[in-house]
Amino acid sequence: MTEAKTTENWFTRHAKAEAKKDIIPSYERIGNIVGVVVGLLVVLYFIGHQTGLTGFFTSKFGPLEMLLFYGTIAYGIVSGVLKGLFGRKNKARLLDVIGACFDFIAIIWLYTVFPFDFAYLADVLPDFLKFLLLWITNDIARVLMILAMIVTLIMAIYTAAFYLLVRRELSKPTPKAT
Repeated sequence: MTEAKTTENWFTRHAKAEAKKDIIPSYERIGNIVGVVVGLLVVLYFIGHQTGLTGFFTSKFGPLEMLLFYGTIAYGIVSGVLKGLFGRKNKARLLDVIGACFDFIAIIWLYTVFPFDFAYLADVLPDFLKFLLLWITNDIARVLMILAMIVTLIMAIYTAAFYLLVRRELSKPTPKAT
């Protein structure tokens, strides 16, 4: 069997298995709630930077950068809520694809403009926690952003393909029990 055929079969088999367990279990829904809370804390953290004028956001952080920066976080929060409401994994995958595309665009733009100064990243933390973020420099942040671009693009493509395969499986008529 060729490698392409093996990969196709694995991907198709995986999609069929996922279609059979499309309902999001309660522990994943709880995880989504935790993700929403973490997302809100992250927003508050960066609002603290912005309102406290710490210097983390530079003069290049204009309305578009603000929309992209906070928009990606807000989309993650809304997506987490909707996943919990939908209760279906494949509908959540569609949200993940849209979010990954938005994140990819936002990361590229924010990397290009780079309206940050990571020397101030830890400034809004209490003194005993500042060590957690002091190691992140502008150069490290740029490398992490490049990695995020690559991973986000790969995940968007993979999740879109997987969404379509699982959707096809879910649309097939189920055999009637006799």
